[in-house]
Parts: sequence; C-alpha cells; structure tokens
Amino acid sequence: MHNAAFRSLGMDYVYVAFRIRRDQLARAIAGFRALGIVGVNVTRPHKTSILRFLDGIERNAREIGAVNTVVNADGTLRGYNTDGQAAFDVLQGIGGSLSDKKVVILGAGGAARAITHFLSKTVPRISMLNRTRSRGSKLAAEIARRSKAQCRAYGLSKADLRKEVPEADLVINTLPVDIFPRFGAILIQEELIRPGMIVFDANYVHRNDFLVDAERAGATVTDGLEMLVRQAALSFKLWTGREPPIDVMRAAANEAKGGWTA
Repeated sequence: MHNAAFRSLGMDYVYVAFRIRRDQLARAIAGFRALGIVGVNVTRPHKTSILRFLDGIERNAREIGAVNTVVNADGTLRGYNTDGQAAFDVLQGIGGSLSDKKVVILGAGGAARAITHFLSKTVPRISMLNRTRSRGSKLAAEIARRSKAQCRAYGLSKADLRKEVPEADLVINTLPVDIFPRFGAILIQEELIRPGMIVFDANYVHRNDFLVDAERAGATVTDGLEMLVRQAALSFKLWTGREPPIDVMRAAANEAKGGWTA
C-alpha cells in the first residue's frame, strides 16, 4: 500500500516490514534512529511498550496511551496515533453526524482505546463490553474523566449483549479475529442487530460472515479495511509532508486483501 503510494508520486522511498520480538524492541528503535529511517508503523504487541523509547509523543497518542506511527526527524523520534482519527473518519463517512449516536464497543484493547478517544468527543454514550470487565472499567473511567460522554463498562456475557446492543445506534467490534466469531454469532442468533444500525468490524479478513449476516438484518456494515487505508494515509503525510494518493492506497489494499487471513 505505501510502496504503491510512493511509486505513484515518483518518490524514492521503500516500505519494508520487520518482525521484532518484544525483547529486541529497544535495539530495533536504536537501529531505526541510527539508520535514519524516515518513519515507522507500529503494530501489536509494541504500540504501548514503544512509548518509553521515544523523544516525544503527540497529545492524542499520549492520551490514548498507544503509538502506531513514529516520525524520525534528524534522529528525534516522535510518536503519533492515526488509528482513532482514521476510524472516526470512516464512521462519520458512513453515518454522517455522530453527535446523537449511542455506541457499543466490543473489546478494550489498543484499537478500542484509540476509537473511543475520538468518539467520546462527539457521542453522548458509550458502552464497553470486554471479557475482562476490570480492563473495560479502567478504560471507561479514563474516557469519562476526559470527556462529557457517559461511558460504562460491562462484561461480554450473553446477558450483557442482550441488554446493551439493541439500544445502540453504532456497534463496533475491536476483538481479535480469532476471538470475535463466537460473540458475533450471539449477536446474529439472538437477533440483536436491527435495521438502521451501523456495524463496524475493525478486522479486515478476506471473508466476514458476521457482516454479511448483519447486513441481511438491515444494518449498514463495514470492515476495517478502510480504517487501515486511512490510518496509513495519515502516516504517509506525517512522514513525507505530502498529500497521500489515497485512491492508489485503497486499490493496493483491496488487491492485497484476497491474500490476507487477518
């Protein structure tokens, strides 16, 4: 996706993926700095642990507590988070104004943190459902302190889903692709998805049976591919200072999607 963007603009940049173990993160960051690598995207499991190795952290990333983009400016590393803004832009593009939407979010990990950070500035109510309720409660308390949104945490039992999901205007899944299917099945089997809902699954698997079923139930649905494209476009602009060729990036992502399993 990034390489397609670089080529389309005639830029002499190359985007390369590295697999880095947890115990090698400090050395990897030192290597990026020493080699003058312009920028880095960060994914699980390093989005929070990388914070202590950076020279500066942008305000949104600091409040979210996670970084997915690093800019190297002459050896000074500054961290950003483009996930939340990307998700917000996607949801607003689908649903228009979100100011009156009641939101249910499944999960309380890094993606949920980023998305709720931006949504809480606009929506009146957020319900967080997570397998470990204490983790969801901690995040809900943080969001409530920083915003006017009413934010509450629940477990992920069938009873919790039955109570919270039917009242939602916007249902967002941030649970990993290997965990979500059984909860998605409950949402469909219990007929908790209704016409008029917006349903967003942050995963971007090749085939998403849950979204197919949710659409049949009358919901407006989208997966995480457009969020991936938009966060990449925001990272591209931070690294290069140039407007990203988002159509080129979207086409490259769609072409590659067929070979992805997660």
